[in-house]
Amino acid sequence: QAQLVESGGGLVQPGGSLRLSCAASGMIVRRSSMNWYRQHPGKQRELVATITGAGSTNYADFVKGRFTISRDNAKNTVYLQMNSLNPEDTAVYYCNGKWSAADYWGQGTQVIVSS
Repeated sequence: QAQLVESGGGLVQPGGSLRLSCAASGMIVRRSSMNWYRQHPGKQRELVATITGAGSTNYADFVKGRFTISRDNAKNTVYLQMNSLNPEDTAVYYCNGKWSAADYWGQGTQVIVSS
């Protein structure tokens, strides 16, 4: 059974930065496409960024140039570096990955951007 555990959320002022982490167990992140999603209250979860097994990255238009997804193979961890945060980035952020034909989600980490 794979498990994903996010950390790194919190309260940050507009224009600030945060780095989210997603520690994986029971799966190998460099062999999976790993995703970060976010969910605003009352809305559907939306894809933020993807890193493929080959290391290619893709971003939603609303975070391009501000967010960076990366991974540390030795730590089996995926990161989301978030810069130039604005209040619209306030959401619960989830890590996601597929392994052995199953879809896994972390518990989510809250990000609040407010002055």
